[in-house]
Amino acid sequence: MMQRRELFSSLASSFTKKEQGSHIVRPPYFLKEEDFEICKSCDGACQNACKEDIITILEDGSPKLDFSKGGCTYCDECAKACEYEILKIEHKREINAKITIDVLKCISWNQTVCFSCKDVCLDNAINYLGLFRPEIDKDICTNCGFCVGVCPTNAIKVEKWQ
Repeated sequence: MMQRRELFSSLASSFTKKEQGSHIVRPPYFLKEEDFEICKSCDGACQNACKEDIITILEDGSPKLDFSKGGCTYCDECAKACEYEILKIEHKREINAKITIDVLKCISWNQTVCFSCKDVCLDNAINYLGLFRPEIDKDICTNCGFCVGVCPTNAIKVEKWQ
């Protein structure tokens, strides 16, 4: 039996394209962006340590989070594995992204019942007005990204953190 999320994803995939935004979303354990220059000589230990499998290594050797695969649980494993100490537990903070909902793409904002984003939100940061119109509570959201990849219409965006 096909679940609601699978149905919406299969229908929407032919009409939409996955987008994540134009900036690089990093693991939440770094101090300065410039420090990632050192990653050129690394073997990607942070990627191998990620239990959610959301860290990808860019051409320059630095890590990037890919929310199309899941989200970050802030488990500290990537920071523990970083041999060059670019990622350190002491530098732990929210992920350098802003998660938003594009109301024009969101099927729930367009009168179709869908709770895909709310179902996976570990922090219960997505609230609905009745059955429709989801909104992200910025005071609760940790920018973990779990909601991004499950949205059947790619209405949840990852934007640069201001």
